[in-house]
Amino acid sequence: MKTTIKSIATALLMIVSLSSFAKVNANPLMGKSTADIMVAYAEAVVEGNSLLNKYLFTEDFTYENTANQQTFDKKKYMKLIESNKGLKFDCTTNYQILDQTGKSCVAKVTMDFETFQRVDLITLKFTEERMENQ
Repeated sequence: MKTTIKSIATALLMIVSLSSFAKVNANPLMGKSTADIMVAYAEAVVEGNSLLNKYLFTEDFTYENTANQQTFDKKKYMKLIESNKGLKFDCTTNYQILDQTGKSCVAKVTMDFETFQRVDLITLKFTEERMENQ
């Protein structure tokens, strides 16, 4: 009888212990500065680093290319960045925080190529969302 009780207690202890190590994929950008988020964005676009994309863009994200009037939603834009994964653009990159008030921010990323310049205007909204199980 004592052995059975010890076995049950040990099993329950192991279950509780193991469940405390359950993996929760919290957003690694949570709590980061605006500068850190801008660097993550620039790395995604310029260096083909798509590691943090699912955390950078909201579900209602849109990317509008005014040069050719193309518009991309989150899924299409992430697919575009994924297709450039590992491809590094030959450009210099700068970013500026144009305005930051409360939990909103407008930023500008400038990519200077040899023959042209690409400018991305970005609106950031800081939220308490966490991405789980992704």
